[in-house]
Amino acid sequence: MKRKLGIYVTSNQHLPQLVKLCEAAKRMDVDVDVFFTHLGCSMMKEPLFRELADLTNRMALCLVCFKEHGGELPVPGLGEEDYATQERHCDIIDECHRYLNF
Repeated sequence: MKRKLGIYVTSNQHLPQLVKLCEAAKRMDVDVDVFFTHLGCSMMKEPLFRELADLTNRMALCLVCFKEHGGELPVPGLGEEDYATQERHCDIIDECHRYLNF
């Protein structure tokens, strides 16, 4: 079974580190699932955010927080099913071998 890392992003201050972590995981053949909530949802407009789509297995975000922080649809790299609730976050936790929080 392939290793999987889950990342929970609540801050908008660590996007460069998140990208570097995902790059390292990809080099190590580790899938990465990321869930964005709270201030993490405000990073979607950053140019660096687009790189995550190619580095992750799956990304999702809390639609309620996304709207609260002025998010506009669509977000590059996210499909319609990726605008989710905290239930998706629970799925990611359940499916991952390791879990980090930014």
